[in-house]
Amino acid sequence: MTLSAYLPIALAFILAVGFATVSLTLSRLLAPKKPTPEKLAPYECGIVPLQEPAQRFPVKFYLVAMLFVIFDVEIIFLFAWAVRWQEFGWAGIAAMGIFVLLVIETLVYVWKRGALDWNVAHRERYRRVVAPIETVVADSNEEAA
Repeated sequence: MTLSAYLPIALAFILAVGFATVSLTLSRLLAPKKPTPEKLAPYECGIVPLQEPAQRFPVKFYLVAMLFVIFDVEIIFLFAWAVRWQEFGWAGIAAMGIFVLLVIETLVYVWKRGALDWNVAHRERYRRVVAPIETVVADSNEEAA
């Protein structure tokens, strides 16, 4: 394969970067610049915030988001393998089997560590410190009633 085979890819990349650069530059130059207090105020879901949040955004959200990205990339890898699986033979099937087992093992590990559990009061390690089991059971009974 020669280097000239990559010319269409390079041309498409240059066009994409050029289009993005020109679009951003033109929008900055041509956009009206009339900031008002309303435009400069933070906007969250149509509600004007009256106070700062009591706590920071939970880290669990970011952890789940990172896990989603990781497992999403692994699925893309599986799709690419599935398209060409016949060319890899038994060695490719064995390698993919090991890969899938590692992915499943990772998911089980993350699940056991509680990364997918958002209910803090029901986690085993927090029952001793935050919510004793009696409190958790009593809350569950009240919700069921």
